[in-house]
Amino acid sequence: MDWAVLVVGAFLAGMVDAVVGGGGLIQIPLLLSAFPAISIPVLFGTNKVSSVVGTLSACVRYARTISIPWRIAMWAATAAFVGSWFGAQAVSLLPKETMKPLVLGLLVVVGAYTFWRKDFGKLERHAMTPRWVVPASLAAGAVIGFYDGFFGPGTGSFLIFIFVRWFGFDFLKASASAKVVNVSTNLAAIASFATHDGILWRVGLVMAVANLGGAQVGSHLALKHGNGFIRWLFLIVVVVLVAKLGWELTAAQI
Repeated sequence: MDWAVLVVGAFLAGMVDAVVGGGGLIQIPLLLSAFPAISIPVLFGTNKVSSVVGTLSACVRYARTISIPWRIAMWAATAAFVGSWFGAQAVSLLPKETMKPLVLGLLVVVGAYTFWRKDFGKLERHAMTPRWVVPASLAAGAVIGFYDGFFGPGTGSFLIFIFVRWFGFDFLKASASAKVVNVSTNLAAIASFATHDGILWRVGLVMAVANLGGAQVGSHLALKHGNGFIRWLFLIVVVVLVAKLGWELTAAQI
């Protein structure tokens, strides 16, 4: 086990995750490589321990600087907590491979829509009538929460896209709101994994310190450079996710 690699990887994961999500793209492969004999649920739980610290710190940083739409974010976070718990419970019951084609297709649509709509997420707008706000928040939170507890890659990207497309947020508010929901899903997943499969606490806590440092850098960059920076980093992360899942699906068929 190379501690330096894990720490550097956690720092980079925290930095990217604080802006657009996708930190698991870095941390999970590192953990799988460092601990090949450890079960997937244990490594997923360890990843969540590292991630939740950075995500919470980014959330606090955003909250001090911009006005987060707390009503929407908290309803979504409440439903996401429940969804993530059940998603984590399903990790050992259902094959993750069944999710990959669906997620790949959704990411392609999300990326293409964001790329072609040049004004997407640049300005805040009203995209939903008030009576649908709470039901939509609960539905989005439950579905994304289950997905994050069960599979995970792209959770932050999906949350940001939903907050921009459904609720009319700009990218900065969408990223901040996504952090509120991500804290909730991570806590639920940690509770589930800790009580059933276990967690590598020492590894998770060391990586958490590095992840926190990265999250502070990432949130600083997002606040400094604004919606345009977040949009392009969002597109980059989506492309990387598509490439990763596409490669895994192709390799599995060879």
